[in-house]
Parts: sequence; structure tokens; C-alpha cells
Amino acid sequence: MSDWDAGLEDEEAGAVMRTVSRQLKLWREAAGLTQAKFGAAIGYGEDLVSSVERGRRIPRPEYLDSADEVLGAGGRIAAMKTDVAEVRYPKKVRDVKRLEVEAVQICSYNNSVVDGLLQTGDYARAVFSSRRPPFTEEELEQQLAARLARQEIISSATAKPLFNFVLCEATLRRPIGGRMVMRGQLQRLLEVARLPNVDLQILPLGSEENSGLGGPFRLLKLKDGATVGLGEAPLTNPVFCNPKETTVLDMRYGIIRAQALTPRESLAFIETVLGES
Repeated sequence: MSDWDAGLEDEEAGAVMRTVSRQLKLWREAAGLTQAKFGAAIGYGEDLVSSVERGRRIPRPEYLDSADEVLGAGGRIAAMKTDVAEVRYPKKVRDVKRLEVEAVQICSYNNSVVDGLLQTGDYARAVFSSRRPPFTEEELEQQLAARLARQEIISSATAKPLFNFVLCEATLRRPIGGRMVMRGQLQRLLEVARLPNVDLQILPLGSEENSGLGGPFRLLKLKDGATVGLGEAPLTNPVFCNPKETTVLDMRYGIIRAQALTPRESLAFIETVLGES
């Protein structure tokens, strides 16, 4: 039951859950069921039903499916699963995901860890587990689910943006999660790097020039022609929309790409590191 406890940390999530909880209560009462009888019918306790109807717990998809069937809602309750799934993730993750959907090109530089869009589940769990103060188990599962959900943009069958990733060699050498986790992560990089809409480059530690020492950042070039920059700093993820700022980041990214190995050379480099692991 741990992943029920996603915090409703923003107004949008609260509004969605107030609507969902109100509808669930109205449907239950219209069916003439008490919370206890309704809970027994769908396989959940009365306390949990009460928490959901008060908007204190986010219902899982199977809860909504069972409620739809027991209350004879004809798919009206089950249809709320999409909205509920969205608010299960933290607001900043939802906001980034929406920007990514609107992007025609996504550029990323990281010298700390492998970009979140490229992480395996085991690697992502190890990254989140290293946080201090640590996430609770509920928070960790929420963050992990959100990160993996964002990766759908790469595997989606619909139109995909172009991806350009530059990773510092340190991200390949840093054994986050241990040897087997890193082997899986390196194999994942090789798989994604071979996709036709992905360019993955490695910036070697031996390079005398590195314009990315200021830290990780991302650039999203949107369908309307705008460019959005995303910083990755401790305790904050600043968003840059001012053309003066995004132009600087765009120039910096271009220089970093020029300093890195070509995509073909980078594939060979990752294969070498994998062979050494």
C-alpha cells in the first residue's frame, strides 16, 4: 500500500483529487452502499475507502476499475485513471513531462549521473536511494515511477523529438548501484544510442577542454519555436525562458558537443567501458 501516499503538493493535484473523491462518494451513495460494504465489495478496507473519499489517498487504477464495476458506472469511473495517474507524480515532474511532449528537440548535458531519460530502473533506484536526507520508501517509489513514466517519450510509437545527449565519461565510470547495475546501464545506453532519432556523445575525462564544468542542464526546443532551458542544481530545478539565457545555454551546448566524441566514436567508447566492467 506504500505508493498510495503520494503527497498532493500543488493546487492542480488537489483539484483533480477533489473531483475524483467527490465522484466516488456520489456513485457509492447512489448505489446505497456504506463505505464498509463498498470496501468489502471491491476488496479494500473501510478506512482506505474513507481516505480516498476525503482526498487523502490517491486511488490506484485497480481501485477505480473495481469501483466502476461494482457501482455499475459503465466506464465513467475507470475513465478517471488517466487524470489520477498524472497527479500521482510530483508537480515539477509533470511540468517537465509536458514540456518534453511539446519539444521537437531535447538536448542534455550531464557530468554527474546518466540523464534520467536514459536510466534503467535499477540505476534510477540507486540514484534516488543515495539522496540525503533519504526519501521515504513511499517517496522513492513515487519518484521512480515518475522517472520511468517520462521515458515513454523515447519508446513512444507516435512522433518523437530528436534527442542529443552528451555524458561526461565520469557518468560511465561512477559505479552507482554496483557492478551489475552499471553493466545494465551501459547496455541500455548502447541500445538507445542506436535509435535513429538519438545522438549520444561522450566527453572524455582526458579532454583538456570542457565547457560543461558548470554542471548539468537541458535544452528543450519547442514546436512553437521557443527554447526552454532546465538547470539541475541542489534543492531547485530552475527554468530559463529568457532568450538571453537560453541563447547562452544553446551556445554552451554546441561547444560541449564539439568537444565530445562523435556519436560513432562514443558507441565504441561505451562498448570499451562495458568490456572493462
